[in-house]
Amino acid sequence: MSWNPLRSLSPRSALPAVAVLVVLGAGAAAHANRPVPFGDRVAEPGGADASPVGAQSLDTGGMELKVGPGLEAYDPTTGGHLWSYRREGATALQLAMAGENAVVLWDDGMVTSVRPSDHSVRWHRAVPGLADWLRADGEPGAADRPEAERRATAVKRAAAALQTVSVEESWVAVVTPSLTMGFRDRDGDLRFNSRPPTGCTFDPLRTVHTEDAVLIPRSCTSDDTGRALPGGISVFQLDGGQTALLSAGPDVLLHALDAHRVTVDDGPIVGSHVFDTRKGAPEALCGAPAAPFAAVPAKDACPAK
Repeated sequence: MSWNPLRSLSPRSALPAVAVLVVLGAGAAAHANRPVPFGDRVAEPGGADASPVGAQSLDTGGMELKVGPGLEAYDPTTGGHLWSYRREGATALQLAMAGENAVVLWDDGMVTSVRPSDHSVRWHRAVPGLADWLRADGEPGAADRPEAERRATAVKRAAAALQTVSVEESWVAVVTPSLTMGFRDRDGDLRFNSRPPTGCTFDPLRTVHTEDAVLIPRSCTSDDTGRALPGGISVFQLDGGQTALLSAGPDVLLHALDAHRVTVDDGPIVGSHVFDTRKGAPEALCGAPAAPFAAVPAKDACPAK
């Protein structure tokens, strides 16, 4: 059998090869133009200007981060623009640090972790119901509010929803009235999620965090009358999820004293006590009775005299 090398170059046999090249070229173009996941866009210096929706700014030591349409980075010495991170169709509302990483909460209910040193996006997580709560969807009068009031409401709620804890294993809690989710910042792994009992809602606007835990008050009402009932405070830590539940009145207020202690102010009748998030229990008060109505007893006794 003879072999004719010119046969492979004939017009009839060349047509399939041309068709293959066209298909490959079209595929490469489609690949190049396909939507970027989550709409991520990073612009180098001068590529985008910040237009902050709020006055929030964080100094990470090596750069200043601001909330604009996305995450904006500036040189703290010269004020020069370093980079901007945006997501198409979404606006950044709140920024917090989890260890050395920046966490951004967006108006579409997405939460993103970014490494400032090289502006790389580490992970995205969607939180069910977050966007609706930020927009106040379904709430009385929400549809009639002016745009400036809607934005102010979204910014305020975003600040309450995003809670970061920086212990040896940094993590991120996102709080909505109907759901709390906790993510490990190292890889975005979902460590816990919790819904309040029937008839109760979490209150993100009264939530506080320390270096150890996030404390979330919850309000409860009677199914029959709508009357406010005693609520509670859920204490969340990374590995254990909800590690404590403190009984509390419907108007309890929390205030972080320091990196490990929170004042629990439960009104003039019940009074105030201090909860130690490192120990996971109310702080023992020497010479005073134990905090009334506490669901978790104090672990430390007063020192012997």
